[in-house]
Amino acid sequence: MQVYRQSRNYENLNKRIFQGVGEYDIPPLKSTVFPVDNWISFNFARGCEEPERHGVHFFIDDYQFMRVWKNPDAYLSMLQQFQAVCTPDFSTYTDFPKAVQVYNHYRKHWLGAYWQEHGIKVIPTISWSDEASWDWCFDGEPVGGMVAVSSVGTQGNKRSVYLFEAGYNEMKRRLNPVQIVLYGSVPECCKGDNIVPVRAFQNKWREG
Repeated sequence: MQVYRQSRNYENLNKRIFQGVGEYDIPPLKSTVFPVDNWISFNFARGCEEPERHGVHFFIDDYQFMRVWKNPDAYLSMLQQFQAVCTPDFSTYTDFPKAVQVYNHYRKHWLGAYWQEHGIKVIPTISWSDEASWDWCFDGEPVGGMVAVSSVGTQGNKRSVYLFEAGYNEMKRRLNPVQIVLYGSVPECCKGDNIVPVRAFQNKWREG
């Protein structure tokens, strides 16, 4: 048994402990809707010349944004300059152990809640793996606001297409989003929704 320590200096608990929701105490996010002129990924945010005309997304490899978790205060002033910032898309792959998936969901929400407390306009990034993840992957997500989703890597085979469509429909049922920022190609199941399409970087590269 560990003794409670007044001064915690790990996992950012020395900065903030949020009143969480659900089985895993996920920090909740406020519902928001923000118009965004242009989108850039976090790895280009530092060099952005007009942050007031851009939103930041994290649909990139995890290693490229792990630093915002390790040192969140170092990026507050930079992110505060942008129109809006999506929560980090920490991976929840189906072959990841459940503990890792839940931990990544928690980290995403801790950062989102911390950013909102510091005046950053936050758009929740929604992520799921398989049906079992529905027990926790929507915990802390706001109802009736704006969300962000990525379709990259989800349309390669029948199983991944099924998992994306099933999770996407469950997200709509539970969260009832008014607008969906969709990074990547727009799958058939998303057409007809209020979608804000954002071309994936690899697609921009191919198109020139």
